[in-house]
Amino acid sequence: MSLIERLAAIVGGNYVLTDTDGMSPFLKDWRGRYQGAARCVVRPGSVEEVAAVVRLCAEAGVPMVPQGGNTSLCGAGIPDQQGEAVLINVSRLNRIRDIDPANNTITVEAGCVLQAVKDAAFNAERLFPLSLAAEGTCEIGGNLSTNAGGVQVLRYGNARELTLGLEVVLPNGDIWNGLRGLRKDNTGYDLKQLFIGAEGTLGIITAAVLKLFPLPRATATAWLAIDSPHVAVKVLGSLQADFDTSLTACELVSDVSLGLVLKHIRDAQAPLPGSPWYLLVEISSSNDEGTLAAALEAFLEKAFERGDVTDAVIAQNIEQAKRLWTLRENISEAQKIEGFSIKHDIAVPVSRIGEFLARAGAALENAFPGIRIVAFGHVGDGNLHYNQSKPEAGENTAFLAAQSQVNRIVYDIVHSLGGTISAEHGIGQLKRSELLRYKSSVEMKMMLEIKQALDPKGLMNPGKLFDPTLVRQAEAG
Repeated sequence: MSLIERLAAIVGGNYVLTDTDGMSPFLKDWRGRYQGAARCVVRPGSVEEVAAVVRLCAEAGVPMVPQGGNTSLCGAGIPDQQGEAVLINVSRLNRIRDIDPANNTITVEAGCVLQAVKDAAFNAERLFPLSLAAEGTCEIGGNLSTNAGGVQVLRYGNARELTLGLEVVLPNGDIWNGLRGLRKDNTGYDLKQLFIGAEGTLGIITAAVLKLFPLPRATATAWLAIDSPHVAVKVLGSLQADFDTSLTACELVSDVSLGLVLKHIRDAQAPLPGSPWYLLVEISSSNDEGTLAAALEAFLEKAFERGDVTDAVIAQNIEQAKRLWTLRENISEAQKIEGFSIKHDIAVPVSRIGEFLARAGAALENAFPGIRIVAFGHVGDGNLHYNQSKPEAGENTAFLAAQSQVNRIVYDIVHSLGGTISAEHGIGQLKRSELLRYKSSVEMKMMLEIKQALDPKGLMNPGKLFDPTLVRQAEAG
């Protein structure tokens, strides 16, 4: 039997795709930047089928590319163009295995769409707080493989902090069952952390035990006009002082970012007259809604008196709050409609956000006069999405050729401020060459040794996160 026939015997012929039309949606990333090729796309329906597929590929020496909802922003779920790999899509593993409200946990399979997990938690009167613009299509396995962040990291932490246990198929086909819903387990290495953020290079996550939280009884949302990112950090500190852990989100939005949303997203409306910068703030607690809104109003009165906030609007109901969040969540979609841009997902210490934006903006304008910078993101945890393009679409083909120069300007400044070149999107194909410049040789060596220990044949998602050959060359040089 051929490899394709043996794969079909494991998962069923309907779930092995070999034709061009059938495979096409799985071989192109959401941004349209990466187009790969594969022997076939396999869609297993259980952890046992995933393990059998991986075991067969490992024995045949065939590369494997794990994929979930295919919403990666760095090309992590797309194979190369050689056509040798088997793409393993886990979207059929979409069952909620268990909900334990008393333990505040939910056990889900990797193919569960994030919104479905949030809905299941809500139906059990619990909150799963991971919140992303792509939550209607992204899947839990991918969220964990990239250590997804989102807008509520400020209060609840990122995907790593929301995960208690994992089930993983290792590169040789073994199944590691680490599905434990424990907050305390001091029995050696915390193995799950190896796979969270590993982008499928060490194994395939098939299920997870995730933390749940009580549903907040009340939420207050406000859109604030401010003068600068330096003021944003000051307002953030004041919010934290007044509301502590009740501060759920604090998002920074530039006027350029908002302008693209107003231009491209239907029915989008500006909440306030023009301002160079905005903050989208959310407070949630167990207090009643009236008390929370009154507390936010009192905070804003003091902020106006200090001159920190120049204008503000507080959502009066859930629908108004949704409209405010729609403005923030549609920035990436608006950029996609607008056309090409060079994208960066960076993080610096919160205290240095203003310095980064000022230094990077000046350096880029000096190198590329007339450049357009779209800056927005999670000021509460120091993570900014920092994207560049030319205002005229016709200029962007030439601008693309300067991406390495743009990256160097941005990343060198980030590095000098003690930051990171990837806060929540991962490395994938997009940034693997950059990793060698900004990670120490000791870190890269440890990563390579872990990779070799778990995947000695280098078959699991090759070419993603880092290139072992380049690491060895750098170490030897």
